[in-house]
Amino acid sequence: MVTVVNSKADVLKASQALAVNLNAAKGLQEVMRTNLGPRGTLKMLVGGAGQIKITKDGVVLLSEMQIQHPTASMIARAATAQDEMTGDGTTSSVMFIGELMKLAEQCLAEGLHPRLIAEGFDLAREDAIKFLDEFKVPVPNALNDREKLVCVARTSLRTKIAPSLADPMAEVAVDAVRCIKRVDQPLDLNMVEVLHMKNKLTTDTRLIKGLVLDHGARHPDMPKRLENCYILTCNVSLEYEKSEVNAGFFYSSAEQRDRLAESERRFTDEKVKKIIDFKNKVCTEENKKSFVLINQKGIDPPSLEMLARAGIIALRRAKRRNMERLPLAVGGSAVNSVEELVEEDLGHADLVYEQALEDDKFTFIEGVKNPFSCTVMIQGSTEHSIAQMKDAIKDGLRAVQNTIEDEALVPGAGAFEVAAHVRLEEFKKTVEGKARLGVELFGKALLTVPKTLLENSGMDMQEKLIKVVAERESKGTPVGVSVATGDPIDPTIEGIWDNYIVKKQMLGLAPVLAQQLLLVDEVIRAGKSAQGG
Repeated sequence: MVTVVNSKADVLKASQALAVNLNAAKGLQEVMRTNLGPRGTLKMLVGGAGQIKITKDGVVLLSEMQIQHPTASMIARAATAQDEMTGDGTTSSVMFIGELMKLAEQCLAEGLHPRLIAEGFDLAREDAIKFLDEFKVPVPNALNDREKLVCVARTSLRTKIAPSLADPMAEVAVDAVRCIKRVDQPLDLNMVEVLHMKNKLTTDTRLIKGLVLDHGARHPDMPKRLENCYILTCNVSLEYEKSEVNAGFFYSSAEQRDRLAESERRFTDEKVKKIIDFKNKVCTEENKKSFVLINQKGIDPPSLEMLARAGIIALRRAKRRNMERLPLAVGGSAVNSVEELVEEDLGHADLVYEQALEDDKFTFIEGVKNPFSCTVMIQGSTEHSIAQMKDAIKDGLRAVQNTIEDEALVPGAGAFEVAAHVRLEEFKKTVEGKARLGVELFGKALLTVPKTLLENSGMDMQEKLIKVVAERESKGTPVGVSVATGDPIDPTIEGIWDNYIVKKQMLGLAPVLAQQLLLVDEVIRAGKSAQGG
């Protein structure tokens, strides 16, 4: 027999290759299944240097775990791609792929060809996506329906953090998105700054309708707190500058050198004086206004001294992203020159104050009118609790954004999966031939979500699931599972909602990957020799 593959290669033939892929999918499903839903358990990830992360967020687990099996890492990458697109649904995707593979294994053992199962999956997927469009609940003008948005954010956050934290955080996420949404413009979540301070408790996390900058004024004599402020946002260098050209200067006397240094210094001082003159013009005794300067470039010590004497809070080297957010939050516009400054360039805030925390300083800008940018200030006593909150807040923001963009929601608590299962049981009767088995497997695999929700809640899985499916068959209304009692509930009344795009993405992604893995009949590792021989 002539072998065309390098003799050093590892080759897995048909049944072995399939067994490898099936075991990888089932193994990953086993790891993730206990995390699903609000009653899911937590995983503790320990890094090489002893860093600890406690989480049950699917995407964090998949991206932080060191997955070495090629098939398992492929499933993990597909699930994290889903998170990048929609912000949620990673655990459900992994569970669904694992269940499809597990059920397919039984049929394959009986001699059914994987291509026929794949055809059945295709038919079932198309029908399930069609059914999803019928099952969704339209939410026209979602931005103004605060109650629905809070329900969606709460459903998403309760699967990531404890309910006592999830409920207030859901309101923070909704208010943040409603704050930054501008009419006829796409939603940009980068306009929500997520900052953390290591103090107090995680329950003290709050939304600031304004901005928090993670640095303070650089001069001890500057005021620490100002009220009723004008804010000038600028990108002007207020530092002593040498000539940009590589020039050599030759003096005939020390006076000449002093004169040159003085003229170089005067160039910067002129700019600072213009800002101080402008401040004196707009801040009068009558209007009792104060003045804050936020600069993207540097301000040198003599300039800081002059600004401090004039009672101005000056912040230097502000981050680029904050320079974009500032005009959106406080109004006015960012200027690149101090020539011809006018009052329209200035923003306004009721209160600007500095808060020091050990060596770090934070500058709070609050009380702004019509802000289109805001800050979520996460507080917590430990690193891992802050990291957990950060991940959760991002997911909450994405859930609200998806609802506004889709203008539709899907009843949660496993209601869609139960309804789609019942629909596919009917649909399979119309399918001819062996592809019907693929449709049947797809319908059964969908039940993995309500099944796991019940299992993680410590309920009798079979008994409760049969009850829920029977309820759906008899009533035809959305029926989910209660994680408290395991009984059938109406998620629309309980306020449990999922994102439409997340379900659509899961139905589009998971079956396709499962099909590809089933159709693999040979795995070749190291097909080429490392030495090129």
